[in-house]
Amino acid sequence: MLYLLRMVLVGLNFLLVGVLGLLVGLARPFNPDNNRIFARMYSYPALRILGLKLHAEVGPLLDHPPGCVIIANHQSNWDVFLLGAVVPPRMACIGKQSLKWVPLFGQLFWLGGNVLLNRENAYQARRSLQTTSRMLAEQNTSIWIFPEGTRNPGDTLLAFKKGAFQMAIEAGVPIVPLCVSRYSGRLNFNRWYSGELRVRSLPPIPTKGLTSKDIPELMHRCREQMQHCIDSLSSDNLQNSPAPVRS
Repeated sequence: MLYLLRMVLVGLNFLLVGVLGLLVGLARPFNPDNNRIFARMYSYPALRILGLKLHAEVGPLLDHPPGCVIIANHQSNWDVFLLGAVVPPRMACIGKQSLKWVPLFGQLFWLGGNVLLNRENAYQARRSLQTTSRMLAEQNTSIWIFPEGTRNPGDTLLAFKKGAFQMAIEAGVPIVPLCVSRYSGRLNFNRWYSGELRVRSLPPIPTKGLTSKDIPELMHRCREQMQHCIDSLSSDNLQNSPAPVRS
C-alpha cells in the first residue's frame, strides 16, 4: 500500500514539476542554470516521498568552477529523482534524441539547453559533440555524461564510450567522476524508511596536454577509479542498512 501511494505521489510530483518547470524554462529559455533548478524540483520532494536518505560527498564537484566533463554511472530512470540534489550550477546533459518526445520532461530537457544526440546519424552525432566541445570551452558550462551509454543496474560498469573523453581533451577541461552506490534490488519502497543512497565525486582528472592517443588509457583510469569507489559505497550501504531489503 505504501509503495502504491509513493508511486502516485512521485507521479504527481513529476507532472507538477513539468508544468512549473515549463514556466521557468519559457521565462529564461536555454539558460545554463535551468537544469540545476529543474533537477532540484524533481529530487528534493521525491527523496522525501520515497523515504530515502541521501549521503552526498560531492565537494570536488560542487567546488569546481563550471567547465568540466562530469561522468557518472547510470542505473535506471530513477536517477533523475535521486541525483538531482547534487547537480552543479551551469550544467548541461547529453541525451538520446528520443527524450524530446517524453511529455513535459522532454520539453524541460530542451529548454535546459541540453544536447540531443542522434546516434543513428553519424554526421549529426559528430555535430552534436562539436557543439558540446564549444560549450565547454567557450560558455563556462559543464557537461554531464553517462559514459556507459545506457542504463546498467549490474555490479560491474560496462565498457566506457569515448565521446566524453574526446570532448574533455578537445576542450582542455578536467573530468570529474561521480559515483553512485548500487541501489537496484536494495531499496524497499514499501517500508517507511526505504534505504540509503550514497554519492561521491572524485577529484578532477586534468586533460590538458593530452591527445586522442591518450583516450584509451584515460578511459581505463576513470573506469577503474569509479568501479572501486562504487564498490566501496555499495559495501557501506549494506553495512549501514537497518534491516534486509526485500528485492
